[in-house]
Amino acid sequence: MGSTAPSAGENIAVLRKARGLSQAKLAREAGITLSYLSKIETGLRPATPPVVAAVARVLHVTTARVYGNPFVGPAEQMDLLNELRNTVRRHTLPRESPLSPAETTGAVQTAADLRASTQYLELLRMLPALLGQTTASALDSRGEATAWGYVADVYSCAYTVAHRLAQPDLADMIVSRQMWAAQQTWNPSAEAAAAWNEAGTYQSAGQYEDGLAIIERAISRYEAVPASGPFRTIHLGSLHLRGVVLASRAKDANATRDHLRHAWTLAETLPDGRDLVQHHLTFGRGNTALYELASHVELDAPDRAVQMSGSLIASPPAGLKPNRLGRLYIDVARARLAVRDYAGAEEALNAAHAVAPQMAQIHPMGREVLRVLIVMHQRSKPGLLAMAKRAGLAS
Repeated sequence: MGSTAPSAGENIAVLRKARGLSQAKLAREAGITLSYLSKIETGLRPATPPVVAAVARVLHVTTARVYGNPFVGPAEQMDLLNELRNTVRRHTLPRESPLSPAETTGAVQTAADLRASTQYLELLRMLPALLGQTTASALDSRGEATAWGYVADVYSCAYTVAHRLAQPDLADMIVSRQMWAAQQTWNPSAEAAAAWNEAGTYQSAGQYEDGLAIIERAISRYEAVPASGPFRTIHLGSLHLRGVVLASRAKDANATRDHLRHAWTLAETLPDGRDLVQHHLTFGRGNTALYELASHVELDAPDRAVQMSGSLIASPPAGLKPNRLGRLYIDVARARLAVRDYAGAEEALNAAHAVAPQMAQIHPMGREVLRVLIVMHQRSKPGLLAMAKRAGLAS
C-alpha cells in the first residue's frame, strides 16, 4: 500500500516476532482467535481498543506502543509538545506574566473553542504560554477559586491534546497537575472533571477495571456533595458516560447498562433537549445517545449501533460540537464495517474527516477502519486513498 505510518496491526506483527511468539501463542494468551489475529495483522480486521489492550499485556508493551505514532517525519507538533511538557513540569514556576481577569476569560474560552472544534495543532501552539499565564494569575490571586478553576480548565485542554496526539506519559503528568489545580478551587465540579480525565488515562492504557474504580469513587464523592442544578448534572452524568466506555470495553454488559441507566435519568432532567458544556464536559440526551451507540460497538452488537445511527446522523443532536460529532461518525464507521456495509463505513469516515479533520486523521479507530477499507479495496477507490494520504497511511 505504500504505507508511511505503521498501523496497529503491523506493529503487532513486528512486536510479536521480536518476542519470538507465534501467531497461535499470542492469540491464545490474548484471548482471541488465531484467525482474528491473522486478519488484524494483515489489515482485514481493525485492531479494537480491547484487543490492543490484551495484546499489549502479552507483549509487555504499552497500548501506545502498539498504536504507534500517527505522525510521519519531523513535525511542528513534536517541538510544541516538548515545550508543553517543559511547562507542565515546572508547574509552580511559571515564566509568564499574569493576565487580567478579562484576558484570562477570553483566552480560556478560545482554548475551549479550539478543543471543541478539534483544532489540536492550533490549540497546542497557545497552551504553553496560556498555562504559564493562568498559573501566574492564580498564584497571585491568594487562593481565589475562579482563578484556579481556569488553570484546571486549561490543563483539561492540554490533556485532550496529549491524549489525541498519542503522548500517554504527558497525559498522565497533565492529569496530576489538573488534580492539583482543582484541589485549590475547593470546587467539587472541578475535581470531578479532573477525575474524568484521570479515568481517561486508564482507558487509554487498556486498564478498564482500574478506570472504573476511579469513576465509581468520583461518583460516590460527588453524590455526597449537597448541591443541585444543571452543572451538577453535567459532571455527574459525564462521569457515568466515562463509566459506559470503560465498562463496555471491559465487556461488562451489566455495568454498562447500569451507567447508561443513570446517565439517561440525569440527561432527562436537563431542559430544552440541548447538551450543555461545563469544564469541557459535554452532557445531555445527545451525547448520552452517542455513548450508548459506541457501547453497542464495544459489546459486539454492531447491528444495534447501526440501527441507532440512522436518526442520529439524519438529525445530529443540538449542542454537540465537532469533537463529539466526529467521534459519532467514527463509531458509526466501525459499526458499518462490522456488518460489512463497506460503502456506509466509507461514507461515515468521510463525514468524520469533514466535521473534525484533525481528529479523524489521528484517531486510532478512524485509522483502523480506513486501513481495512484500503486493504479490501486494494487502493481502487480514489476517495479512500485521499483519506489515507491525509492520515499518513499511504504515500
